[in-house]
Amino acid sequence: MLDPLDLAKRLISAPSVTPATGAVFDELAAMLAPLGFAVHRFTRGEGPDGSEEAPVENLFAIRQGPPGSRHFAFAGHLDVVPPGEGWASDPFEPQVRGELLHGRGAVDMKGAIAAMVAAVAEVPANAGTISFIITGDEEGPALHGTRALIDYMAAEGHQPDLCLVGEPTSVHRLGDMVKIGRRGSVNIFIDAEGTQGHVAYPHLADNPLPRLVAILAELDALTLDTGTDWFQPSNLEITDINVGNRAHNVIPALGQARISIRFNDLHTGKSLSERVMAIAEKHGGKARPIISGEPFLTEPGAFSMLVSDAVESETGIAPELSTSGGTSDARFLRSVCPVIEFGLCNATMHKRDEAVAIPDLAILARIYARIARAALALEEGQAA
Repeated sequence: MLDPLDLAKRLISAPSVTPATGAVFDELAAMLAPLGFAVHRFTRGEGPDGSEEAPVENLFAIRQGPPGSRHFAFAGHLDVVPPGEGWASDPFEPQVRGELLHGRGAVDMKGAIAAMVAAVAEVPANAGTISFIITGDEEGPALHGTRALIDYMAAEGHQPDLCLVGEPTSVHRLGDMVKIGRRGSVNIFIDAEGTQGHVAYPHLADNPLPRLVAILAELDALTLDTGTDWFQPSNLEITDINVGNRAHNVIPALGQARISIRFNDLHTGKSLSERVMAIAEKHGGKARPIISGEPFLTEPGAFSMLVSDAVESETGIAPELSTSGGTSDARFLRSVCPVIEFGLCNATMHKRDEAVAIPDLAILARIYARIARAALALEEGQAA
């Protein structure tokens, strides 16, 4: 087997703060081509500041199996969050200290991608078709990443039967949790407009803040649901209130707020947006929703069973099937085929001195190889 530690070091050594382009994709392409993968790379969109200098790069690589064979996809991202200050070593110079590999992306998720590459080297080409769906825009706006890759696959006629996303899902030790779904996410911006004036002459002004307070009070009092068999209750959180009034004797002309809702599959982004907009309008305000993703659930079945079996075979742990946590690009891939997430321990992701246990990289590569072989061996109709 290829050494996933060496592969992870190569990926970490290529700085790729979101949106990622260039060298880190060069490294991955150089790993996959010798394994028989045809690699297609393309850029899409612009950077978050609208600059032509920061487009998003994406990579789709495929190794075709025999005609009519099944197609299994690995998915993930090469972009990382900014490292911040205070690291014990350069975050983009991988350092081994004891049994830990340190570097930005070691856990989220260059380590997992390295394990995927090592895994496919152990899967015979005649076992079936394997592809990599890799973006440079997961940690950022996610506008020109996996969604663009899905468009490319549709245009080229590439249709995976099953997909595994390598997000760091494990909590206390490798293998203790597998994600079979995620809640949806919607952020809603609320405006209450009025007329500015002197506080001593309120009849000459129109204070918007009582309206904003009424909107937020009604929203905060909502109980959206009590959860389902697989999902925790949906929650609505007030995440920002902004007036910007620095004068104590002025009635402001505008009050603004932002809420964030994480919701289960009893709702849609549209239904929740309409509910919030109606409450805002009732109190004389306006609401503008931005839906980040819809909830999804890959019902327990043959796919989750083969993932669990692979994990237990290598770790001795029967993983918990969960839908907890935030969103991931699985929210887009769900429209293509059944999708499950499994990867490294998430304790240090996005943190200073991010690190992965070196033995976990080798174990994860073996798990991924088992999953790929089992997924390609499934008979038609067993994927549910």
